[in-house]
Order: sequence, then structure tokens, then C-alpha cells
Amino acid sequence: MTDANVTDFPAGEDPKSGEETPKDVGGITGQRLRAFIDRVERLEEEKVALAEDIKEVYGEAKAVGFDTKTIRKIVRLRKMDIEKRREEDELLELYKSAIGME
Repeated sequence: MTDANVTDFPAGEDPKSGEETPKDVGGITGQRLRAFIDRVERLEEEKVALAEDIKEVYGEAKAVGFDTKTIRKIVRLRKMDIEKRREEDELLELYKSAIGME
């Protein structure tokens, strides 16, 4: 949202939304604050849509026989730095050995 879009209406009621248009209060620029809030709200909507898309992909993988728990673990591991991943693997092996799992 550009400043031009925000400043189209004088303070009062926004004819589109029925909400009061932003004002400057206590040193806070209402128009700028509204723009940030609008952006966050749009991003939150996109995040929900992406989460649904990811869920669908896992569902497709499961439908053709893949174990989604393992896929999730691989995705998590691939995000990690290689040294961090090695450290985690070594600690896991050490702990398993300490309790007699291997």
C-alpha cells in the first residue's frame, strides 16, 4: 500500500471499509501504522495458504506410500548447517550408546 493510497481520504470514516481513517495521535503516524498492519495481515493470510499447500503436498506423498514423518525430519535436517547437523548426529549416537541402544 502506498502513501498515496492511504492519504486519499480525510480523517473520518473510510467509505470502503466503514472503519475510521487513520490519524496522527501522540506522535504516531496513523497512516503509516495502518500500512504496516495491512501488510502483516496480508502476509498472515499468505502464511495460512502456504501452510495448507504444504499439508496437501505431505498428503500426496503419504498417498503414494511415503512416510511423512521421515520426510518432515529430512526437511528439518536440510535446513540445518552441516556442522550443526553433524553435531546433533554425534550427540544422538553418544546418548544412544550411553543408554545401551546400540
